[in-house]
Amino acid sequence: MKVWTDLSEIPGDEKSVVTIGNFDGMHNGHRRVVASCVERARKRGVDAVAITFDPHPTQVHRPEVNLQLISPLRDRLDAMASCGLDATLVEHYDQSVYTLEPEDFVTEFLVDRLGAVEVVVGEDFRFGAHNLGTIDTLRALGRTYGFDVVMVTDIQAPEGRRWSSSWVRELLTEGDVAGAARVLGHLHRIRGTVEHGFKRGRSLGFPTANLRGGIEGVVPADGVYAGWVVRTVPGTQSAEFLPAAISVGTNPQFDGVERTVEAHVLGRSDLNLYGEKIAVTFVSRIREMMTFDSLDELLFQMDNDLLKTASVLGIAVANRVDPDSVTAV
Repeated sequence: MKVWTDLSEIPGDEKSVVTIGNFDGMHNGHRRVVASCVERARKRGVDAVAITFDPHPTQVHRPEVNLQLISPLRDRLDAMASCGLDATLVEHYDQSVYTLEPEDFVTEFLVDRLGAVEVVVGEDFRFGAHNLGTIDTLRALGRTYGFDVVMVTDIQAPEGRRWSSSWVRELLTEGDVAGAARVLGHLHRIRGTVEHGFKRGRSLGFPTANLRGGIEGVVPADGVYAGWVVRTVPGTQSAEFLPAAISVGTNPQFDGVERTVEAHVLGRSDLNLYGEKIAVTFVSRIREMMTFDSLDELLFQMDNDLLKTASVLGIAVANRVDPDSVTAV
């Protein structure tokens, strides 16, 4: 999938079926819209193209909300590419975009640059200055400028709730990463750079890769999770998936105050991830965050966490490592 970051990068002879949206998290509802765009583009023999925005409009218009995107832009684009899109325009969302009148947006983006023959959108689609443009507006402009408009109706989960980004956020706030994965259609993932910590885990046989500030993506509720650390193998473009027990919280056992994500890669004492940007993927919540009356109780529980993590991930059981064998410095 080609990724354009400016209208000037789009070839002048482009013909396409276009879909437009923020696609935060690329959940099942988004996937249905994008899949429809791809299907209709294939029938017409033109490119399937999406327009998405960075930063998210809420981050621009309501900064006080402090909206954290469900997934980093990189993962959003990967998910969009997996749906079969030929290209995506990542448009920088600023005043030059949100002050465009609906007709100006249509002519500048859809007609002049993308050569839209059809536009596919969801039921709640709005566009143009002050969100004045509706689907009816888009249809009227389509008749003027020669493109069709297709509205994809909302789909619902078996329990009758609409697939949505807000639902994903609710589930992550509750620590239900498995439920979030069902709504998303894929496992939830965050990204960050590994930093030095207090190295308490190392001394106990549980060395961890620590993420603190600058984490991209919504961090789920405090607790212990089974999941994967995903890193790029040095010197290659290949991804390495490492099974991990993941702790999210302030480490109340040691009176911590800063919320961190700490991932212990099962059975590994030879990793040096400091300074690497990694992804942490959540599969299932093992337990809530707890404090214990003694170090022995803590170690007993952590050993049990390793057993549960191995069971969830379907891998061989790995015990805590020898602290003296840890190679990271």
